Amino acid sequence: MSVAEIYSDAKKELRLYVTDAREVAEEARRVHHSLPLATAALGRLLIGAGLMYCMEKSERVKLTVQIKGSGSLGGLLVTAEDGCVKGYTINPEAEVLIKENGKLDISGGIGQGTLSVVKDYGLKEPYTSQMQLVSGEIAEDLTAYFAGSEQTPSAVALGVLVDVDGSVKQAGGFIVQLMPFAAEETIAALEKNIAGLPAVTSLLEQGLTTEAIAERVLAGLSPEKLDEKMFRYHCNCQKERFIRAIRGLSKQELEEILAEDKPITVECHFCDKKYEIRPEELKG
Repeated sequence: MSVAEIYSDAKKELRLYVTDAREVAEEARRVHHSLPLATAALGRLLIGAGLMYCMEKSERVKLTVQIKGSGSLGGLLVTAEDGCVKGYTINPEAEVLIKENGKLDISGGIGQGTLSVVKDYGLKEPYTSQMQLVSGEIAEDLTAYFAGSEQTPSAVALGVLVDVDGSVKQAGGFIVQLMPFAAEETIAALEKNIAGLPAVTSLLEQGLTTEAIAERVLAGLSPEKLDEKMFRYHCNCQKERFIRAIRGLSKQELEEILAEDKPITVECHFCDKKYEIRPEELKG
């Protein structure tokens, strides 16, 4: 379980959403048995999507964030709904890529491609936006998404520190957004604070709490805590959903499956759970 804390400045000219999400990132690693590159990339996207979900006023929204890239990771997909996030990387065993500074090369693993965001509020048509990746570092891509698709000036910081044994040592992030009426001095102070910040994982490694990180981000702006929301890594897959999906195949495809007259095995991408479906279960 991870907690997203929500802050504002004294003048209510911005909103800050910050979280320590090590448990979420580590649970994803455990479920998918991922290697460090995939662990870090998926962890970043899970944290970003979790914060975006917590930013929504409606609890009924289903948020989907997908990255399609040309790199060795093959792409990532994350969904968030009902206080839960889940996701997967197409290639969780992608070879580890290292930058010259010794850090994992997430952008290299993702490559060139697109970022898609879908918000489904249960109405007739979901909100959908797609854009080209800016860097493949995920945080910078989400920053560009907010600016281009939602016309909201934002700063996004996401990080996952993988330990020597492959587990997640630290993970967290924040999203800060400016209100349309934000004063120039507020913007300048915020930009100065963020420019002087080390990586989120460095702050967490130093022992800083999310409250302390918020105080660093909003230094000189009199931060006030407004609320907090929780999210966890959890997959709500059910055998019945897979049965309905298979029944929804074309008549020819379904007849071919039934003609084999033997159980088929399906696997959930989000939790790697396998279900055996018998022919008689598809005939209902």
